Amino acid sequence: MKKHRSGPGIGRRTGTAQIEGLPVSKNDEVVVDIIGMSHEGEGVGRADGYTLFVQGALPGEKVRVKVLKTKKQYGYAKLLELVESSPYRVAPPCPIYDKCGGCQLQHMDYTAQLQWKRQLVVDNLERIGKLQVEDGAEGIVVHPTIGMDEPWRYRNKAQVPMGIVDGGLVGGFYARGSHRIVDMESCLIQHEHNDDVVRRVKDIGRRLGITAYDEESGQGLLRHVVVKVGFRTGEMMIVLVTNGERIPQVDAWISAIREEMPKVVSICQNINTKQTNVIFGDTTKVLWGREVIYDYIGDVKFAISARSFYQVNPVQTELLYSKTVEYAALTGKETVIDAYCGIGTISLFLAQHAKQVYGVEIVPEAIEDAKANAELNGMSNVHFETGASEDVIPRWREEGIVPGVIVVDPPRKGCDPKLLDTILAMQPERVVYVSCNPATLARDLRVLEDGGYRTVEVQPVDMFPHTVHVECVVLMSRIEK
Repeated sequence: MKKHRSGPGIGRRTGTAQIEGLPVSKNDEVVVDIIGMSHEGEGVGRADGYTLFVQGALPGEKVRVKVLKTKKQYGYAKLLELVESSPYRVAPPCPIYDKCGGCQLQHMDYTAQLQWKRQLVVDNLERIGKLQVEDGAEGIVVHPTIGMDEPWRYRNKAQVPMGIVDGGLVGGFYARGSHRIVDMESCLIQHEHNDDVVRRVKDIGRRLGITAYDEESGQGLLRHVVVKVGFRTGEMMIVLVTNGERIPQVDAWISAIREEMPKVVSICQNINTKQTNVIFGDTTKVLWGREVIYDYIGDVKFAISARSFYQVNPVQTELLYSKTVEYAALTGKETVIDAYCGIGTISLFLAQHAKQVYGVEIVPEAIEDAKANAELNGMSNVHFETGASEDVIPRWREEGIVPGVIVVDPPRKGCDPKLLDTILAMQPERVVYVSCNPATLARDLRVLEDGGYRTVEVQPVDMFPHTVHVECVVLMSRIEK
């Protein structure tokens, strides 16, 4: 580590609220080697053994940084200069990449991103799950991450916060680490149609003098514009999230949207008057057109409503679900339970290959959507129920439902401990775990391993290129006693 004295006071101990014994202080400028990357995409540097997290630095680089904040075990620093650059560094194509927090890895070559995501999964399995990843014949196989041929413009849903800047309506993104809205005309990971619709809706809103919601005062009307597009069908939905029921000049707004955007088949309003950063309120109504748009994943057709959860990258979702079906190894005779079924996306994929599928989900609206989607596809071998899986599945067991396979696709916090106990009590031949968080995945796999299951293989899938997120499909099989 080198300290730089490039100006008066830089690199010196200031003596104010410093932690004793640390090799660096706030405002020091030092040169550090970046030895890794955190799960949030920050470079991990070492300064005389002390860890510094550096936004924008890549493993293998030597960088000059300014220390921003120090804690006992680690600190944060700002990248000032690349002394030695990584061969995997690329110029981010997005002009506002450094201001926006939406992507974290655009400055890293895409192939290197995929390798890093696999390593992130491996590290979590080994460190948190205490699992042995294959280093020869023994251990778990973690396959290379499945990436995209074209890792841009993949998102089918835009959720754009609205605000006022210099008296005019703007909409874009929150500046990194803040709630200050920066106006944006184009996002390189959004479907082009979403960008176009958001831009036109903002223009119409400005013409009609629509006010934007102000978080601090709680005044103003328009909070968010949400746009959804069906990749296969081309159908589009606009949801105007408003702070109050009445929209001034609503007919003029609807007419302008219909005239300028013929692919829009649904215009909805969601009312959210709470002082919260949650996007949607409880009430949604159709202003014009249909209540849903339609899209396909593989051969399965889905109705997507204003608030229904639907995977945002349909191209990779098809790969993710195909791998889930492959790991389930269905012959057409099995009973399968889908423990976090949502609107039935995985359940309906499985139902094409299974005798019977049971899906459970805690959100009542999602179950209504799941039933409608089963009907839409003429699938009678699926049954959906509302409730917590750890409550519903034991009741199914009492009713004589014995699954050969249980599939789980939990939220980021992972599986409820009671559900894991339920799986171990049910003893299915195989468990297929679909995960969006390698840390909670590793924790849950450890519990299932201790209960008599073996983790066979793991397939990471890149659902969100240029971000730090990675999804996995994991096959576990019961160890025969």
